[in-house]
Amino acid sequence: MSNVALAKTDQPLGGVRWLGMHNALLLLFLAGLVGIPLLYYTGQISIETVNMLGRYMAFAIVAVGLDLIWGYTGILSLCQAFFFSLGGYAMGMYLAHHGGPGGMVDASGWNIPACLYVVYPYKVGEAPADAMLPWFWKPFYTLPATVTLGLLIPGAVAFVIGYFGFKSRVRGVYFAILTQAITVAAWLVFSMNSMKLGGTNGLTRFDKIAGYSLADPDVKMAVYIITLLCLAGVYLLCRYIVGSRLGRVLIAVRDNEKTLRFAGYRPHVYKVFAFVVAAAIAGLGGMLYTPQMGIFTPANMEAGMSIMVVIWVAVGGRGTLSGAILGALAVNLLYSFFTSEKDFILFTWKSEYWQFVLGGLFIGVVLLFPKGLCNIGRRFAGKH
Repeated sequence: MSNVALAKTDQPLGGVRWLGMHNALLLLFLAGLVGIPLLYYTGQISIETVNMLGRYMAFAIVAVGLDLIWGYTGILSLCQAFFFSLGGYAMGMYLAHHGGPGGMVDASGWNIPACLYVVYPYKVGEAPADAMLPWFWKPFYTLPATVTLGLLIPGAVAFVIGYFGFKSRVRGVYFAILTQAITVAAWLVFSMNSMKLGGTNGLTRFDKIAGYSLADPDVKMAVYIITLLCLAGVYLLCRYIVGSRLGRVLIAVRDNEKTLRFAGYRPHVYKVFAFVVAAAIAGLGGMLYTPQMGIFTPANMEAGMSIMVVIWVAVGGRGTLSGAILGALAVNLLYSFFTSEKDFILFTWKSEYWQFVLGGLFIGVVLLFPKGLCNIGRRFAGKH
C-alpha cells in the first residue's frame, strides 16, 4: 500500500506544492471573519445579507462532507440532504421549544410548541386539551443535548445504511439509487402530520437560542461567525483525514477496491467510516442553517436538494475539499442573483430562468473545466 497515490488536486505538483487555492481559502476566511462584519457595522450591507452568507456557508459544510466520500472515497451519496435535515430538525425542535407564544402546556407540564400544536394530529374523540408533547421532542430541550444528538443521529442512521449497504457490496450507481430512494422515503414520512413534526409546515416560530433573541442583529452576527468557524474546522478535519494514512486507504478504495481487498483490507469498514463522518458533517450544517433560516420544512429533504449538493462539488472541483467550498458558495451566490427579477432593455429576467443558468454552468464546467472551478488557476498557470 505504500505506492497508493495521494489525490492529485491540492497536492504537490512538479515537486512544488501549489498553494494558490489554499491562499485563496485563507483570504476568503479572513474576508468572512473580518470583512463581512466590517461591512455590516459600517452600514454597507444588511444583517439579512450576513444571514444569507451564513446559510450558504452551512451549505458549504455539507458539500465538504460529500466531497470526502465522493471525491476521495468514490461513493456517490444522494442522501446528504436527508442527513442535513436530521440535523436541521434537531435544532428546529430545540428552537421550537423556546419559540414564540401560541402553544399550550400538556397534562404532564411540558409546553407543546406552537408549530406542533396548530397541526397536532388528534385521534378520534380527542380534544385540544388531550394533546401531549411526543416523547422524542423532550431530549431536544437543551442546547448541548441538541448539538450532540444533531451529530449522533445522522451518524447513526448513516452507519446503519452504510454497514448493510457496503457489507453487501452495493456500490456505484446502485448505491446512489439506494440513497436517493431512502431520501425520498424520509421526505414522505417527515411530511406526514401523524409524525408530529409539523407536517409540511415544518418547524417554525423560533424565538431564542441559548437564551438570546434570534431577532437581535448581534445574535445573527454571532451565529454567522460560528458557522464560518465551523466551516473552517470541518475543512481542516477533512484535510487531516485525507492527508493521513487513513486518507490513502480511502483513495485506494476509490481507485482500486478489489486490489485493496486482496491486500487484506476490509474496504467496507473504511467506506462506513467516511459515510458516517460525512453524515455528521451534514447534520452540523443543518443545525447551523436552521436558526439563520428561521424555518425548517421537509422541502429541505427533497431529492433535488441532494442533487444540488452534488452539483456544488462537481462545479467547484471533486476531490479537492477547497473546491467543494468554492462551488457551494459560487452556485448559491449566483442563485441569489439570478432568482431576482430584473428589467433589462429588451426583456425582463424572471426567477424561473435560473434553471437555464444552472444547467449551463454545470455543462460548461464539465466540458471546459472537468476538474472544477478550483482548477482554473492551474490551467492558466500552465500546471496540469
